[in-house]
Amino acid sequence: MGLVSLRNFFVLSLALNVSLILRAINQNEKLHSGALMAVEKGAKVAQMTFLSFPSLSSPSAAAPETQTPLGRERVVNLDHGDPTMYEQYWKPMGDKTTIVIPGWQSMSYFSDVTNLCWFMEPEFAKQIVRIHKVVGNAVTEGRHIVVGTGSSQLLLAALYALSPQDSSNPISVVSAAPYYSSYPLMTDCVKSGIHKWAGDAKIFDKDEPYIELVTSPNNPDGFVRHPMVNRTGGILVHDLAYYWPQYTPISTPADNDLSLFTVSKSTGHAGLRIGWALVKDVEVAKRMIKFIELNTIGVSKDSQLRAAKVLEVVSDSCEQAGGSEYTESFFHFSHTVMTERWRLLREAVKRSGLFSLPNFSPAHCNFFDNNLGTQPAFAWLKCDKDNVEDCESFLRGHKILTRGGKHFGVGSKYVRISMLDREQTYNLFIERLSQIRS
Repeated sequence: MGLVSLRNFFVLSLALNVSLILRAINQNEKLHSGALMAVEKGAKVAQMTFLSFPSLSSPSAAAPETQTPLGRERVVNLDHGDPTMYEQYWKPMGDKTTIVIPGWQSMSYFSDVTNLCWFMEPEFAKQIVRIHKVVGNAVTEGRHIVVGTGSSQLLLAALYALSPQDSSNPISVVSAAPYYSSYPLMTDCVKSGIHKWAGDAKIFDKDEPYIELVTSPNNPDGFVRHPMVNRTGGILVHDLAYYWPQYTPISTPADNDLSLFTVSKSTGHAGLRIGWALVKDVEVAKRMIKFIELNTIGVSKDSQLRAAKVLEVVSDSCEQAGGSEYTESFFHFSHTVMTERWRLLREAVKRSGLFSLPNFSPAHCNFFDNNLGTQPAFAWLKCDKDNVEDCESFLRGHKILTRGGKHFGVGSKYVRISMLDREQTYNLFIERLSQIRS
C-alpha cells in the first residue's frame, strides 16, 4: 500500500509540473504575440512620425506625398541648407566614389610632416588644386591649403589667426547685411576677448582695425559681394562656399588673401564635415593650423580621403563628360536642377501675387562658356502682403518653415528658403506656396 501511494504521489507531482510548464509556455506565447503586435504598431507609428518631418523623410516613398493626407499635413522644413538634392546625382553613380580604408590605415595623428598643414592628406590637397583648375573659380598658386572640419571651423580659425593677440580691445568683425545668420553667433560664441561681432559692414564707422567677412555669392540673398568698409586697418575673409557653377557664373578665379570653401555646398556632401582655406600669408596659415590643432588636433583622415575621392569623380565627370562613363558633368547636372527649381519658384511666386524675389543680371560663365543667370542655393523671399509684418510666422501658418530676416540683420518681411532639399519636399513646397492667396 505504501509503495502504491508513493507511486501515485510521483504521478500526481509529474502531472502538476507538466501542467505548470504548459501554462507557462502558453502565457509566454501570448506575451510574445502581444509584443510583436506592439512592435508592429510602434513601427507604424514611428513610420508615420518619420514621414511627418521633411528633414527626415524617406526619399523612396512609393507615392508622391502630395497625394496622401499625410503629405497635405506635413510640415515642409526649408529652414536649413541640408543639400540632399544632390542624392539624385550620386545614387546612380554606383561605386565610383566608394573607398575602402583598412583597419591599420589613418591611425597616426600625422598625414604629411613635410607639409605646413601636417594633418592634411596629400591626396586631398591634390584634388583641391585639381578641382579649382577644372572649374576656374580660385587661384591656388602661391597659396597654403588648410583643411578644416567644414568651413565653420576654418572661419573660427581665421578669426583667431587674424585677430591681434596683444590688443587691449577685441577687433571688430563685420559683414554687410543681410549676412549669414551664424556669423554673429560664431564670432561671440566663446567670448574670446580677441574679436567681437560689430554688425552690418555698411554702417560700420569706427576708426579702428576690423575684419570684414565677404560672402560671395551671398548667403542669404545670392548676390555677388565686394568689400563694403574699404578703410585702412581692414582685413578681409572671403567666404566662397557658393562660388560654384551651379549657383553663379564663374567670371574669374578668386584671387584673395584668404578664401574659404567647403564640400558641403560644392558637391552636397555636408556630412563629411570637410572644408578648406586658400591662404596667401604663411604666418596666417600657421596660426590657423595652430587653432585647429588646439581645437581638434587635426581633421579626420577618413573624411579627407572620402572627400578626395568625391572631388576626383567631380573633376573626372567634367573632363570626360559626354563619354560612356560620364554622360554629363556633375556641374551640368546640378545647374540643370537648380535652373528648373528657380523656374518653378518664380512661377509659384507670380501665381500667388503675395511675394517677390531678387532679380539677377546674367553674366558670362567661363566654365560653361555662356551667358547665364544666378540661381542661388537659397531664395531670399519678401512678403509683400500689407498686413503681414512677419513673413516667417506667416509661412509657418501654411506649414512652411523658413528662417526670418531678423537672423540676417534685416527686417522680418524677408525669409531665407533652402533650394537644396529632396525633390519631393521641394515640389510640396512649390505646390503649397502657389496656393497661398491674399
